[in-house]
Amino acid sequence: MTPPRKKFGFWLATALVVGNIIGSAVFMLPAGLAAFGWNSVVAWGLTFVGALCLAWVFAELARHMPDAGGSYGFMRLGMGEGAAFLGAWGYVVSCYAANAGITIAGVSYLTRLVPALGETPMAPPVVALAVIWGLTWVNLRGLQAAGAVQMGTTIVKLLPFVAVIGLALWRLAHGGWTLLPPLHAGAISFAGASGAVGLTLYAMLGIESATVPADAVEDAPRIVPLATMVGSGLSAIVSIIATCAVALMLPTEVVANSKAPVSDFIATSWGDVAGGFVAFCAVVSCFGCLNGFILLTGELPVAMAEARTLPGWFRTRNAAGAPRSSLLIGAIVTSLLTLMAYTKAGVAAYNFAILISTATNLVLYLFCTIAVARFMRDGRVPRSVALVACTAIAFVFSCWAFYGSGWESLGWGAALVAAGWPIYHLARRAALKAVPA
Repeated sequence: MTPPRKKFGFWLATALVVGNIIGSAVFMLPAGLAAFGWNSVVAWGLTFVGALCLAWVFAELARHMPDAGGSYGFMRLGMGEGAAFLGAWGYVVSCYAANAGITIAGVSYLTRLVPALGETPMAPPVVALAVIWGLTWVNLRGLQAAGAVQMGTTIVKLLPFVAVIGLALWRLAHGGWTLLPPLHAGAISFAGASGAVGLTLYAMLGIESATVPADAVEDAPRIVPLATMVGSGLSAIVSIIATCAVALMLPTEVVANSKAPVSDFIATSWGDVAGGFVAFCAVVSCFGCLNGFILLTGELPVAMAEARTLPGWFRTRNAAGAPRSSLLIGAIVTSLLTLMAYTKAGVAAYNFAILISTATNLVLYLFCTIAVARFMRDGRVPRSVALVACTAIAFVFSCWAFYGSGWESLGWGAALVAAGWPIYHLARRAALKAVPA
């Protein structure tokens, strides 16, 4: 008999949200945003509003429907089983793509600490695979082991951003606004802001993290909404200030070609030792984020298998209560995507992976906003002016973010989501056969 699982409290649930949001993106994003200039600031402002509205939607769903089964349950109750599968499958694919990008970013910063790693052929992919499978082993030991790693890495990862924000304020105080690019009439455009929003939204993916394993959180109706809003708000503030400071204060050509932009920003003022410390924190941050997303990609397929929309062996758990089959499958898929990404070069490969992750993740966000609108209409969730406004803003923002992801990423994302449809039908057919006549 499998022993009862220990559950997350407020701090571990909040650490899961912060840890999954503040991961590789905030360390690598300045390189991708550098070309957008002041458009990145506009994109961040809109992303901040849109992400917090999405977070409020998830918080209210968790508060009023704690027994729904998390994000998958919200979609199933609000839009039907088929739509719930597509949203949840899109989220799983998003996590697999994100895990590949996170791993690449972590190894990229690791080369800053160990230069020989970047100079040795095939060494980065080997290290990346070792990290993926090492953290999968941690998650196979159960929720408490995964949660302990998440708490420790969350504390460490916030340290460099205190330094980045402090250094940015100090430089502005002494050098003034001349340190920033000139702001003129042509510096901001709709196309530029739309292109940047696909990247900035990726940096906020994870706002739903506490609701995905909702049955693994104690006192979920109270803790999940609180952890969602606290974790999302803290992560947004840190991410906006840190990424904009690095993207705008370093020369565009320097930050755009940097393998470790945050580390280079610190090193320009405080030297290589400080830059190395930031690189260390970045490695911890990326791999802590990877740990959190591995946990999610283990738990969500279990909920889908229990709803008979994935084959039953996805819900197999080991003696520690960890979803063994889904964790191992996730590690295999993430490993394949990581090796595929290493066929591309530098920031372009990373950006491509994260835009696919954004596009596929948006399916879940869009479906959950539609679901909460239906719940308010039929009375399952109390209607309020604030929730109606947040739902409308979240819906419009999600649609705009689809556009900002770009047609190439949308095409790949649509193909990957559609690939899950035959699996769904096979699982449903097997479930119908299992029902006694």
